[in-house]
Amino acid sequence: MDDSIAMQVTRYRPDKNSQPVPVDYEVPLRTEWTVLDGLNHIKAEQDETLSFRWSCRMGICGSCGMNVNGEPRLTCATFLSDYAPGPVRVEPLANFPVVKDLIVDITDFMEKLPRVKPWIIRDDDVTEIDGEYIQTPEELEAYQQFSMCINCMLCYAACPVYGLDPDFVGPAAIALAERYDLDSRDRGSRERLDVLIEKEGVWGCTFVGECTSVCPKHVDPAGAIQRYKLKAAQESVKAFLLPKALRR
Repeated sequence: MDDSIAMQVTRYRPDKNSQPVPVDYEVPLRTEWTVLDGLNHIKAEQDETLSFRWSCRMGICGSCGMNVNGEPRLTCATFLSDYAPGPVRVEPLANFPVVKDLIVDITDFMEKLPRVKPWIIRDDDVTEIDGEYIQTPEELEAYQQFSMCINCMLCYAACPVYGLDPDFVGPAAIALAERYDLDSRDRGSRERLDVLIEKEGVWGCTFVGECTSVCPKHVDPAGAIQRYKLKAAQESVKAFLLPKALRR
């Protein structure tokens, strides 16, 4: 095929394969085509049994994350032309069980996420009569970077700690905890710290920094983890030096 590029796609059907196997395809090489476009072409024109996740095609939903030539990427934002002359190797995200072909099971993350309570926690309830929680642009800016997480799981696929220790709560969950800690309307920082100060929390991280490197939204999970380590250390010093009544 002229003006084409080879795509080596990992296939795994649990009813037929004991292990994932690479399968080679040829797709048109067009300037505007992404890796996701190539996968959709394969499914539409060559093999309708190919399975993968995608939704928005705009880098917002986070569902099309896969390993492209060994690197966790959003396939809707990764262009085939950047890998010419090929081949382009497409695999499921690392560190997750594979359900079928390029689809991974993210149940572990979905079960861990509520542990860090990624929502606004208040001691009081504001009603419609009371009005809104007022927040300034400066207060919004304090946490806005960490609010950009789209739960694409690229950081988990890149994290060697999560790959070795599945009990580690992981970078995205910690970044989202920091997002709410920095929110001026929130009062739940102590509840989150009680979870993340444990071994499977921030102390599991060895600060490789790959989570931040692969984040398509520049969230900086590694930075959030380091900030939490500082908070945990400060709490430990307070616990040692101050009476309980003076720690808050």
